[in-house]
Amino acid sequence: IAEKLFSLRKTVSIFTSWDQVAAAEAMTPAALAELKSKCVLGNFAVLGLENVGPQVGAELRKRGTLAVFWALAGMLVYIWFRFELRYGIGATMATIHDVLVTLGLYAFAGYEFNLTTIAAFLTLVGYSCNDTVVTFDRVRENLRKNPKEPLLSVMNHSINQTLSRTILTGGTVFLASFTLFLFGGDVIRGFAFIMTVGVIVGTYSSIYIASPFALLWEKYFGSGKAQRPQAGVKTAKSPAAAVGTPAKRRA
Repeated sequence: IAEKLFSLRKTVSIFTSWDQVAAAEAMTPAALAELKSKCVLGNFAVLGLENVGPQVGAELRKRGTLAVFWALAGMLVYIWFRFELRYGIGATMATIHDVLVTLGLYAFAGYEFNLTTIAAFLTLVGYSCNDTVVTFDRVRENLRKNPKEPLLSVMNHSINQTLSRTILTGGTVFLASFTLFLFGGDVIRGFAFIMTVGVIVGTYSSIYIASPFALLWEKYFGSGKAQRPQAGVKTAKSPAAAVGTPAKRRA
């Protein structure tokens, strides 16, 4: 009787009356009375149950980590090819910072790690890198206009010029994601949490993480390394400095 009843339920999806239950093949009055005494008819029914075991969960984490890693590596190579390596290093380090901080807060909040979580982190990687590239593009433009100006000064001016755009873009995305977090329901809440936190973290990392790392790379591994004086080596003085200034005539 149970097998016939489950087979009928797959056909009608949800039982809305006891007449449908009584119409099941091999149903007896005694079995129907037992069902009426211990069961109720509701507005929903469990049509299936899926369980993700530890092995599948480990595979999910592995694939999610690889997806984020290859996304970061691909953006590093593209920014290196499109701009310069120092900008690629700065953007990649800022994005890694955003992912790690958001992942820590996500785990602390106790949300479930699933495929939607991976999609949210990949979205965060793209958003954070895009925000950083906009700043670095302005740095490149200003370097072309003022090639003799120090990189630190150019970055400072470029960040100030793009600051309003960064705040406005991050603010609009924050409002949308935070509203989705409050009213989107449990299904989308994890995704909205990652985007809400990631927008905040990604906005300040484009200013305080990406640019300093680009400067450090330029200082220790870029052309700035060759320009720094070596320790213990005295720089030659100019002829004017060696001769000295002429003494002032007395009145």
